[in-house]
Amino acid sequence: MILDDLVAATQKRLAKEKQQVSQTALVDRIKDLPVGQAEAIYQEFLAPGLHLIGELKQASPSKGQIVTDFPYQAIAAEYEQIGLTAISVLTESDYFLGDIAYLEDVAKQQDLPVLRKDFIIDEYMIYQAKVAGAKIILLIVAILTPVQLQEYLQLAHQLGLAVLVEAYDESEIQQALRVGAQMIGVNNRNLKDFSVSFENSLNLRQLVPETVAFIAESGVQSPTDVRKLRKIGVNGVLIGEALMTATNRRAFVQEALAESTVVGTGHDQD
Repeated sequence: MILDDLVAATQKRLAKEKQQVSQTALVDRIKDLPVGQAEAIYQEFLAPGLHLIGELKQASPSKGQIVTDFPYQAIAAEYEQIGLTAISVLTESDYFLGDIAYLEDVAKQQDLPVLRKDFIIDEYMIYQAKVAGAKIILLIVAILTPVQLQEYLQLAHQLGLAVLVEAYDESEIQQALRVGAQMIGVNNRNLKDFSVSFENSLNLRQLVPETVAFIAESGVQSPTDVRKLRKIGVNGVLIGEALMTATNRRAFVQEALAESTVVGTGHDQD
């Protein structure tokens, strides 16, 4: 199963990284950093309007190499200029060709909050994210035990990091709510076989209270897709490949946001 392979690769990479930089060293570096305001990020995503998260990624397990030219700092600057709410940076190296150095560079350069997009399976990776300048981390319910999910969420909040808790089905939504998730990302992509269906967000939207930010993830290929997701009352949409390969990112975002004519967290009324 692809997800198992991703976790195994992460475990292998993590073992090497811990040898290079100890967790104690990371914690020492954090002492000199500002705590951060996770609550402010949650409130931003709950604010009226549709919020877009633009992703920086070169490849994926389902598509392979997406782009060969990867001026990630220039793209991040463009994301900020065209009105995105946050930037997601892939840091998984084996399947997505990511690097935490990309996140660090972007966080230094941009004012938008940066999300660490990775398969976090150890608290070490949360400390890494904080040191690198991330303001948001991703926790995937499917790869964590309930205890890990609770502990990692609490640690992130102690460090001032907001958390996007990713769920795929009703059971995972309930787990996310039980641990107190304030921002839930529903993956429209099945991580077992990588099939995509917007019906997943449609089916799960009603399970998430309007006091919790609802972010639709995966499968967006056009502003029309954003419109479909807007109609079910999502607070935000994470867009990866479509923005990375768009010939005109500004036009893509302007069209997507222009269709968000109904503000607030309620449902659209076209």
